[in-house]
Amino acid sequence: MTEVISNVERQNRLLRYIEQKQRVTVPQLCEQFEISLATARRDLDSLAEQGKVQRVHGGAIAVRQAPPEPPALQRAAEQADEKKRIAVMTAGLIEDGEAVFLSSGTTVAEIAVHLRGRRLTVVTNSLLVINALADSPEINLIALGGILRRSEMSLIGHIAEQSLAEVRTNKVIIGIRAMDVEHGLTNDYIQETMTDRAILKIGQEVVVVADHTKCGRVSTAFVAPITAIHTLVTDTETSQNFVAALSEKGIRVITA
Repeated sequence: MTEVISNVERQNRLLRYIEQKQRVTVPQLCEQFEISLATARRDLDSLAEQGKVQRVHGGAIAVRQAPPEPPALQRAAEQADEKKRIAVMTAGLIEDGEAVFLSSGTTVAEIAVHLRGRRLTVVTNSLLVINALADSPEINLIALGGILRRSEMSLIGHIAEQSLAEVRTNKVIIGIRAMDVEHGLTNDYIQETMTDRAILKIGQEVVVVADHTKCGRVSTAFVAPITAIHTLVTDTETSQNFVAALSEKGIRVITA
């Protein structure tokens, strides 16, 4: 007797199969699971909408899920060389006299170190950035209020978003948990999503800083499409296919 399974269970089985094979075609799924072409396409479309697979012509490929992120202070030593190179390169993009927003995250905190002594206005929601720049009198430092997210040492939520509505900067420098051409910018903390979206709106230029471990990956909470950014500063280990895909969308990619 033919086993009767629910749509959800069938899609979960499809997902496990795709993760095992990494890339599948619709006919493969039809044969493997004894389903029609229409059912296979609907299931793939549903999985793609959930961010679990990426649809390609004639089939789908597995999405690389970003692993859970440890607290910021524990991440400081991860990819330390890459972060330093990215930080130096990004600091060089900032011109004296500009107003810049520096977000939370260890890579952005490293950028702040390389801005000490510069004549700038810095707006931030990061306690790590505040600590790095608090004794640099040349910098006009503006700190947002908000709810403290202790793991990131950042201020988020309604108060932070209200403060962001009152400021504009030449550049936004923001770290991100994961970024993918198809699924855009994502993070792993839903409560921070609205704050991240508000941050993206205040800069004339949005610069994302992300080492290779963040590129071509997807996390749980959608922040913005990939086209929300103007520049990516990353390291030389980032996939050239990923770099080329961003360039095709008009996004400048700088490798350090």
